[in-house]
Parts: sequence; C-alpha cells; structure tokens
Amino acid sequence: MRNAPLMMTGVIEENLPAIPEHFLLRIKLNPEFPTPTPGQFVMVRTSGGTEPLLARPLSVFGFHRRTDHVVMELLCRMAGLGTSLLSQMRSGDRLKVLGPLGRGFTLPGGVRHVVFIAGGVGVAPLVYLLHDRFVRIESGQDIQKSFYLGARSSELLAGLDQLEGFCKLGICTDDGSLGYRGQVTELLRREVIEGITEMDDRNHTLIYACGPTPMIRSLGSLLRNHPIRCQVSLEERMACGLGACLGCAVAVRDENGNKAYQRVCKDGPVFDLGKVLL
Repeated sequence: MRNAPLMMTGVIEENLPAIPEHFLLRIKLNPEFPTPTPGQFVMVRTSGGTEPLLARPLSVFGFHRRTDHVVMELLCRMAGLGTSLLSQMRSGDRLKVLGPLGRGFTLPGGVRHVVFIAGGVGVAPLVYLLHDRFVRIESGQDIQKSFYLGARSSELLAGLDQLEGFCKLGICTDDGSLGYRGQVTELLRREVIEGITEMDDRNHTLIYACGPTPMIRSLGSLLRNHPIRCQVSLEERMACGLGACLGCAVAVRDENGNKAYQRVCKDGPVFDLGKVLL
C-alpha cells in the first residue's frame, strides 16, 4: 500500500555540484512527509513565480529522518529551464515538493542475488534502493549485491561514493576512461548472465535497472534469451505526476498478452521489464 502524497514547502539545505551538468539537492521537509519507497519520485518546482509552469519529476536519491525534520536528496541533471532554475537555488531558498509518487521497487521472497544496472542519472533510485533495502536493514546484508554502472566517460559517473564498499562494483565507460570500455549491458552479460545456467540460480536472482531508453532496450533484448526477473524504472517526461494528463503512457503487455498502455507516473515508474514493449 502506498502512502498518500503530500504537497509541502521544502527548504534547500544544500545545493552541491556533482558531476558535470548535474547537481545534488538536499531538501529539508517537515517530518510529516511520508518515507518514499525506493523507486518512487517527487515533483519539484521553485516556490514563487510562474515560470516554468510545470514541476519537474525527480527520483529520490536518499532520504533521512532526523529528530524534527526529514532530509531528501535529489540528484538532478540540467536538461531545461526547470532544472536550470533549480541548479541556481541557494541554501535557505524554498521550493514546492509533491510526493512520494508512483510505484517503487519490490523484493520478492527467496532472492539471494540482486543485480543493479544503471546508466547516467538512473543511478539515483538504485542507490536509494541499495542502501534502504540491502545495507541499512540487517536482513538485506545476507543477499549478494552486484552493481553495474555505465556512463559516456569517467567524469560522468555519478554516485560512486555511495557504491564503493557496499557491493561488487562494475564500471563501464564508452570511451574506456575508467573500467570496462563498452556498454554496461555487455559487461553484465559477461559477468552475470552467462554465469547463470541453472534454473535455481535464475529463480533466486533479481535485476533492478534504471537508465536511458537505449540501455533498457538492450537489457530487454538480452533477457529475452536469458529469462531472469527484472524490475525497471522507466524515464519518461511527466507533466502532472498523478496520472491525469496521460502524457507519459508506455506500451505494455496486459495479463492476456495484448498490447495496452500504462502511465509511467501512476502505474510505474517501476515495471516488470518482460511486460514492457520497447
């Protein structure tokens, strides 16, 4: 059961540079703000003024409860007017936060090995998932954890300080400036997929993924020949975040195998990859 979302005014605690064209927002909120499930997101807009008209959807990167407030961390990529304005905000500035929204990741019983695969800013919800479900909670520490992170170059790898020491880490860059040179899905195939041959191994392995559409499409093609469960957080443009505008609909297979459409903001953003029509 999901917590009902709240609209709340938050205060910028810190706005820190991250990798090029990315920044990290730490937002202080009242303690009534519900704890997000990993994979959920929030809609954020500057408080005051009329531009930009629409809020921006951002995945939760971290969430911490303090004595009299909560701190939410958001890893943001500058992609337009809205995120450019957010990048210019200072400590003490106020903004509007609506959330948590959408459906997050789940952990079925019997999983012994979780594999994370992220591209670019898609690392954000997976870092939160790793720490909230598999590091902070004692029962999650008995599960084997592998994290595959890809980017165009080493300077565009985000979240490394949140990953090193917490999981087996595989790094991929398109230009070979760090780690494996090539696509992150190729390293996943070599190190994980080809090593899973027994059905029992497949049944106890779960992949969590988030990244750009080409990465997700490549992962879907790979898993068609190697059926392993995979939950994917899809990146789509969202206008309302509540499912009213239908602007973020994606094609999926329904329970009868027929083509249907679901809203990323309301029915997702986390889906069973095997049901998504890419």
